[in-house]
Amino acid sequence: MNYNVRNKGITLVALVITIVVLSIITGVTIAAFSNNSIVDKSKKAKDETIKMQTEE
Repeated sequence: MNYNVRNKGITLVALVITIVVLSIITGVTIAAFSNNSIVDKSKKAKDETIKMQTEE
């Protein structure tokens, strides 16, 4: 008997873990770029910087 069979392919557990990790990354990214987020704060900071520079 030959018990030296190699498993080929992706297991179901590895596939589920990959989907969960990608879902978490997607959720964090969407939260970071939503309204009143990092992008909005950076635009406000840029506008305030330009305003302060022109007042000097």
